[in-house]
Amino acid sequence: MGKITGFLEYQRELPERRPVAERVNDYFEIYKPFLADKVRLQGARCMDCGVPFCHTGCPVNNVIPEWNDLVYHDRWQDALRSLHSTNNFPEFTGRICPAPCEAACVLGISEQPVTIKQIEKSIIEYGFERGWVKPQPPLERTGKSVAVIGSGPAGLAAAQQLNRAGHLVTVYEKNDRIGGLLRYGIPDFKLEKHLIDRRLKQMEAEGVRFETDAHIGVNVPVEKLRREFDAILLAIGTAEPRDLRVPGRDLGGIHFAMEFLSQQNRRAAGGALDPAAGILATGKDVIIIGGGDTGADCLGTSHRQRAVSVTQLEILPRPPADRSPSTPWPLWPLMLRIESSHEEGGVREWAMATTRFEGDENGNVKRLHGVRVGPLPALEPVAGSEFSLDAGLVLLAMGFTGPARGDVIDALGIALDHRGNVQCDANYHSTVKGVFAAGDARRGQSLVVWAISEGRKAARSIDEFLMGSSNLAK
Repeated sequence: MGKITGFLEYQRELPERRPVAERVNDYFEIYKPFLADKVRLQGARCMDCGVPFCHTGCPVNNVIPEWNDLVYHDRWQDALRSLHSTNNFPEFTGRICPAPCEAACVLGISEQPVTIKQIEKSIIEYGFERGWVKPQPPLERTGKSVAVIGSGPAGLAAAQQLNRAGHLVTVYEKNDRIGGLLRYGIPDFKLEKHLIDRRLKQMEAEGVRFETDAHIGVNVPVEKLRREFDAILLAIGTAEPRDLRVPGRDLGGIHFAMEFLSQQNRRAAGGALDPAAGILATGKDVIIIGGGDTGADCLGTSHRQRAVSVTQLEILPRPPADRSPSTPWPLWPLMLRIESSHEEGGVREWAMATTRFEGDENGNVKRLHGVRVGPLPALEPVAGSEFSLDAGLVLLAMGFTGPARGDVIDALGIALDHRGNVQCDANYHSTVKGVFAAGDARRGQSLVVWAISEGRKAARSIDEFLMGSSNLAK
């Protein structure tokens, strides 16, 4: 690579996070700027490892060693070109991807891995700052048209690829703004929304059409799409949250995490909300059930809304501090992860199950009752370990069970698989001819980087379906 001995000379370095006392007062990005010269030295740490296992960890198959080398040699525009060849939206993955590529980095076997995610983010921001990211409209149109239902990362990636192949693409979004989970799921302190708008301007200039407040199967008939488009892509995500069926679940103050997060994103964007229906952590004892990324997002948002206390409960046992032997390199490691939100406060508890909720005289939750559980796989209750916690707001962040039932799924007559996701063949084709699916709707709840990968692959399959062959990247 650029500097053969770089991994011996330079240590892993990341940008600093803004002080907790400062960042909990706003919804801006938590990281301070990282100088280009520092990024170059991080690129120099990429080894001449022979077999770059980072490729196996990256769902979009980024050519990571290539753009690390280009950055080290100060060839930023070439690095951007390489990065964009596999990833439509590195400004998103460079911020919110958990970096499975770094978990598979060969250097990570014995040292700290290369800062792949930060280099990726730096490349795309360097390119935007210098005006290198420009619209790429197709040279000619095919006369074919595609409707993309859903404007999350899978839908947007597919739309951009199909449009560049020459097809006329219209993206339908049921909400008032484009972006799906990026817009109304991920907090602004992890992904500021002007970054989405910046990319949408490029896509509009390329010829992609966007329709908002367009709920297919509700206020936009499915028959209209079947009549006007040659192919349809379902990129509707997994909108069915996993519920907690215990006594007291119907009490006021118990909400799904996405209801809470999307409301705050709308507030940050200046959107109007019904005060009576508002979900706020302000002045309350908050309990978050679920220890994953969504739970951490609820934690950070609760801090910013000035909760009195925040407790995050996870039913699984506490992970080890370092990589578990059960997930050896280059697998994604089972280990304890401390997100920025955990640095800001709150209590994390493991091996705790909720048994019931207790309400007050007004029908609102006031206390959570639970029990500690034993090890996997049984997670049996531990005798005598019962506990209770004060609760003024409970947020259920236990994942999702599949795409929303009804609406477009029922209207199209699409079959679902045994997991409740859209059933597709190897080419992303559903059980209805001309209707494809990608992202969480097809594979189940997953990462943004997987959604982008799915969108790109589905776009190639749709292009082949329409034209008989495709030059789009896999």
